[in-house]
Amino acid sequence: MRQTLDETDRRIAAALLAAPRASWRALARCLELSERTVVRRVTPLYADGTLRATVVRNPARFPHLIPLALRIRCRPHKIRQVAHALARRADTVWVDILSGGDEISTIFFLDGPDARNTLLLRDLPATDAVDSWTSHTLLRVFPTAFRWTAGLLSPEERARLTPEPPSPTAPPAPLDLDTALITALTEDGRATYTELARRAGTTALTARRRLDALVRGQVLRPATEIDLALLGAHAEALLWIAVRPGALQETARILAVHPQVRFCAATTGPANLVVALAAADLDALYTFLTDAVGPLDGVTALDTTPLLATVKRTGLIRHPSRTPGPSGPKEGA
Repeated sequence: MRQTLDETDRRIAAALLAAPRASWRALARCLELSERTVVRRVTPLYADGTLRATVVRNPARFPHLIPLALRIRCRPHKIRQVAHALARRADTVWVDILSGGDEISTIFFLDGPDARNTLLLRDLPATDAVDSWTSHTLLRVFPTAFRWTAGLLSPEERARLTPEPPSPTAPPAPLDLDTALITALTEDGRATYTELARRAGTTALTARRRLDALVRGQVLRPATEIDLALLGAHAEALLWIAVRPGALQETARILAVHPQVRFCAATTGPANLVVALAAADLDALYTFLTDAVGPLDGVTALDTTPLLATVKRTGLIRHPSRTPGPSGPKEGA
């Protein structure tokens, strides 16, 4: 995994955050580079784990899934052990160690009430290193926050990359091949349609059409994972915001489109809005709190928790040796 990126690499990575399955040709056109330059630059970034491609399920489209955010208080000398144990679970999506050094924030996609009850009533109470926790069910995720590009792309470049994002459609009825497609894309979010067809036992055209239907129906979200510090974001934080119920929708709408917001969701619990922020530095974090959150009349309380370390993001453990090297999709695949 790289320690630094030059400006061209950073801009390519930013474009892949906005459009994780964009073709090399589309990336080249967006950034005004040659297609050969894009391929030459991006292939090593995937190969060494600096960039990783995957997909994330939308729990709202999977009725059996329970999306749960937990703030877990741990004994400080055991916190990394607990964080890595949580990251190894297949049902965790994010695992972050917060800056106090004794708290973990994690998001679970739990497979139904039994899995939730087992976690909260058996697994956590049986873990000696865990002192306490608070649980927040994610009620609604606001997807506009997922187009974060670290300010490295101009509006014109964003428009060239995704000139007219497709309007969401009704989620398609489940098909037998969906499980194979989701599994393959989770492992390699840039798998070619030919590879997806092989894994799902269908044709490349069918795989392409089905993936398009799943994305447009907001069943899946393609995602690119990278250490955000490589793109100049050196101050990540989670904001746990209490908002008056009547102002929750408008507050979330405003914050979700802010260029520094990576994730925004309404939750249960004493804080009913959680926001993941990626800022250039602590001064930029302060400015966000005063200029973006401060004027919002509906906000009644705010808990800001900077991130000390990220162990898992978008379902991928931060471990280069376990990173696959995506290869496509190529034009016409």
